[in-house]
Amino acid sequence: MQAKEIKNGAVVNFNGAPVIIQGIHVQSPSARGAATLYKFRGRNLVTKQKVDITLKGTESLDEADFQRQAVTLMYTDATDAHFLDSGTYNQYSIALEDVAHEMQYITEQLAGVLALIYNDECVGVQIPTTVELQITQTDPAVKGNSATSRTKPATLSTGVQIQVPEYLKQGETIKVDTRENQFLGRA
Repeated sequence: MQAKEIKNGAVVNFNGAPVIIQGIHVQSPSARGAATLYKFRGRNLVTKQKVDITLKGTESLDEADFQRQAVTLMYTDATDAHFLDSGTYNQYSIALEDVAHEMQYITEQLAGVLALIYNDECVGVQIPTTVELQITQTDPAVKGNSATSRTKPATLSTGVQIQVPEYLKQGETIKVDTRENQFLGRA
């Protein structure tokens, strides 16, 4: 696929290994006849190292040969998270340190979690861009402070902390953007 077609979440072959794209920066040319540069920030799914890729708009990378399987979280232990494939009932284990960001948002009821399978081994987990979580702890709203849009810290049911508007109370369910760790609205 050409550089201009690569999106966040795409998995491409780079230097013989699968790389998941996590960030894209487009640099427009300043001179006539110059090529647009696409700078990709990704993570090697095998070695877990960050990778920077720079391509011109006409250059291309091959898609990696891997599968995405719908999974649900079974349980976590001290070192691994264990997932169950909903269709084939295969079990996949992956180190908690490799999926630390994703585990902040995963609950046992979360739908839309995908395991990234490469050579019959789970090398990563992809989560939905928005999840619904319940506020478990936050300070009460102060009356009279509604003239400006102030925020306050809130702890959600998975333990992640985000900034929420001051009017929200403990026990409410909200939508959270998993890419930016931001409040999106009430659920």
